[in-house]
Parts: sequence; C-alpha cells; structure tokens
Amino acid sequence: MFIDRDGTIIVEPPITEQVNNLQEMTFLPGVIRNLYFIAKNLDFELVMVTNQDGLGTDKYPQENFDEVQSKMLEILRTEGVEFNDIYIDKSFASENKPTRKPGTAMLTKFFSEEYDLASSYVIGDRMTDVQLAYNLGCKALLISEDEQEIPNGKVCRNWDEISETLFAGERIATVQRTTKETDIFVKINLDGTGKCDISTGLGFFDHMLEQIGRHSGSDLTVKVKGDLNVDEHHTIEDTAIALGEALLKALGDKRGIERYGFCLPMDDCLCQVALDFGGRAWLVFDAEFKREKIGDMPTEMFLHFFKSLSDAARMNLNIKAEGQNEHHKIEGIFKALAKSIKMAVRRDIYKYELPSTKGVL
Repeated sequence: MFIDRDGTIIVEPPITEQVNNLQEMTFLPGVIRNLYFIAKNLDFELVMVTNQDGLGTDKYPQENFDEVQSKMLEILRTEGVEFNDIYIDKSFASENKPTRKPGTAMLTKFFSEEYDLASSYVIGDRMTDVQLAYNLGCKALLISEDEQEIPNGKVCRNWDEISETLFAGERIATVQRTTKETDIFVKINLDGTGKCDISTGLGFFDHMLEQIGRHSGSDLTVKVKGDLNVDEHHTIEDTAIALGEALLKALGDKRGIERYGFCLPMDDCLCQVALDFGGRAWLVFDAEFKREKIGDMPTEMFLHFFKSLSDAARMNLNIKAEGQNEHHKIEGIFKALAKSIKMAVRRDIYKYELPSTKGVL
C-alpha cells in the first residue's frame, strides 16, 4: 500500500501545499485509527511515497522537514502503525524527474515478482497519485469530496471509507436480464453518492426509481428496453426482478450490515416502509389508489413491483401508506423504501459479523 503524506496522512496547508514545520502538522480526521485497523487486520506492507518541493530553503530549512517527518512517524508508531519503506522525492515539480510522482523511479524494487501490484493500492489526494497507481499497475483510492470517476479505483470521502473498501470490499453489482419481452441492465453501488441514470421508457417509473437511488445514497443505473407497444406490465415487473437481484448480489454475505430498515411523511401522506434483508421474501402492502394511472404508470402495478422486488432481493417488505394525494402517496413509499435501504445496508467493519443469531442469512 503506497500512501502519500501531505493531504493524505497530515493536512496539507492551502497556500504552501506542504507541511513546513511542526506548528502546521495536523492529522487528517480518522487517519490514525484507520491506519491502525489496516495494519492490524490486513496483510499490506505500508510504504510512504511523497513529493516535497524544495526541501531546505532559507525560510524552511531541512531541519524543519526532518522534525515534522520524525514527529509524525513517532506518533504513528506509538499507535501501532509503522511503515516498511519511506520514499521522499526532493526535486521541484518543474524539474520533471522520474523519481517524482507519478514517476516510479524510486519504486523499481516493487516491480519484482515478490510483490502483487495488481492487488496493491496507492492512497492519495491528487490525480498524480492516481497516475502513480496506473504506472505501478495498482488500484487507486483518491481522498476527495468531489464526485468523480477514476479509471483504476474509486474516490473515498474519508479514511473510514478507505478502511471499509479495503477490509470488506466494494458493494457493486450488475445484472443483465434479457427475455423475449424485455432487455434490462441494472448496476448498483450501495456505497455511492446517489447518482442515477434511469431510462425505462416510462417517465413516472423513471422518477420513482430515481428516488430509490437518490435517497438511499446508492449509485443506480437502470436501462430498459421493453415491449411497451403491448403494455407496461413486463417492463415494470422485470425491472423489479433485476433490481432485486442486483440488491441481493451487492449485499454479498451481508456481514456487518444493519439488516433492518424502518418512514416518512410527505405533505398529506404518511408512508411507512420496514424491511429485513434476512433472506426470506415476504410482502405486506397496505395502500390503496383511486386513480387508474399516475403519469404513465398503472397504479395496479405498484403492488406487483414491490412483490417482484422483495422476491428477487429475498427481503421481507412491509409497506403502509395513507393520505389523499395519489402522487404524494406513491412517491412517499419509494422515498421511504430508499431510506429503509440506506439504513439496512449500513455496514460496520468494527462489528463484522452476520446480524443473525442463527449464524446464517
């Protein structure tokens, strides 16, 4: 595991963009606790790789940098975190030396067969760290609050997300379901940010599916080509089946999850959704609709959607809604479902066990 220093382990000052003295040294939130967890529970060797522009200037002499480095390592060592190797490039960015990240000249020893670079990571806060991972043949974990995609890894908002990714893995699943009536692609990332790309051919159905992704915090892609020339039934039913299968697949062995989710009001409506990812499919649906359609979606298909979803995801789903506005009622149900999913899939790597007295889900 190749770890950057400034901006990744210790906070990078906004003006100088490097820590020049002890007064500027502050650890990123959660970094010590999570580095200890990684060092204790995983088999990575920890390697520090950092660029330090112009070490040893009149304003910031070499001794300052040495003091920062020594104190940082001392603090980490007392907390059970030790680095196997440390590499510091002291050239200026304008010099463009091969030893400077994202160059790999300092790291040639790791290209031997002794190291499994494909299973290794670079952790950093800049795109040069992502490029270093690519140059090494590693995966990258980029610390950033910005929503973005990187080709050889993922963005993590903090060190808690880094530890969870390394210890328990990503919870991403794709399902391709093709029949004579529909062709459906679903991709879900349970640990996403709520980004959605939905297209089913039914505008109101798209709107409802987007509620699931947005309010559960899951990245959700749903692409459907259905026989809408016949009617909406197959498109809605098969999408529910594919989405349920994706949820089940993304949950994996379910270790560490909360398992249960619980309701929300929406204007005149009260919508309650309780669910259990316990492996036993069951649906209780207590909601009535007076309109034949809402938008282009038949109201008779709501129950059918949730039944197909609960069966495919193997979850117990209990839904109740009351109110006057039909649009608000069904949208409230979908939002409450999303909030229940968000609660139920929350994962705790510090209590990484099956949430069941039976020992199996």
